[in-house]
Amino acid sequence: MDLGLVGLGKMGGNMARRLARGGHRVLGYARTRESVLALEKDGVGAAESLPDLVARLQPPRAVWLMLPAGTPTEETVTRLGGLLSRGDLLVDGGNTYYKDDVRRAAALEPKGIGYLDQGTSGGVWGLREGYCLMIGGAAPEVERLRPVFASLAPAPDRGWGRVGPVGAGHFVKMIHNGIEYGMMQAYAEGFDLLHAKQEFSLDLAAVARLWQHGSVVRSWLLDLAAEALGENPRLEGIEPWVADSGEGRWTVLEAIDKDVPLPVIALSLMARFRSRQQASFADRLLAALRNQFGGHEIKKAGR
Repeated sequence: MDLGLVGLGKMGGNMARRLARGGHRVLGYARTRESVLALEKDGVGAAESLPDLVARLQPPRAVWLMLPAGTPTEETVTRLGGLLSRGDLLVDGGNTYYKDDVRRAAALEPKGIGYLDQGTSGGVWGLREGYCLMIGGAAPEVERLRPVFASLAPAPDRGWGRVGPVGAGHFVKMIHNGIEYGMMQAYAEGFDLLHAKQEFSLDLAAVARLWQHGSVVRSWLLDLAAEALGENPRLEGIEPWVADSGEGRWTVLEAIDKDVPLPVIALSLMARFRSRQQASFADRLLAALRNQFGGHEIKKAGR
């Protein structure tokens, strides 16, 4: 099956490789031409531009985006809306906010261009293990791309599926990532406490490996923790600065809108914000308040 793939970063490139290995004809395009040419040895074709990509695909076309959420995706959807024809299909496989999917699908509908929003999980391991694909859109359009989804998933009959109408795919992926925030934070805090019990001289990698078998807390994230701690037991050279890519924020905003309590996910997001504060004003004020009411010592900066 022919597929145009736009955005060939680490995940997009691996998806292109997996599809090409599955016998699909993949035509790729990226702003950096080197990204596309690097995939030619894996059987991925190189398009010169978006118009070239569309012109070289056999109608009815299917174009899949793997771009950062926001302006890059917005601009590309707008451009493709003017290049694609009635009966063509556009798939957004990035981490888009689900309300943007609903709006974009409505804008493309009068042109007869289909739209699927497709949440992707699997990270850098997806090339080997396959990807979990959460798909929103019309059932006939999802069925049309069944061969593509089956090739990308861990197996043709599992790890992918239509979860609802347009917007549902990225909504489910958003909640998935919110849960991921909470799980990661729990592991981080637990291992932090294990690390603090210095008198036991615990081998944290060994503990993680022990928990991988039969434990109720076993998971793929724990597998990755075991690997990270095995490679670098003291996590030396890693700054305690944790980014977020948006899904956790959107999940918390949705919870506020729906009056659904999400204390674990919300606090895990706050913990990421806290990690980025080199010199917290809040902590300085706390120290000043303790000094004001109790005369507690203040540690001066630089001492």
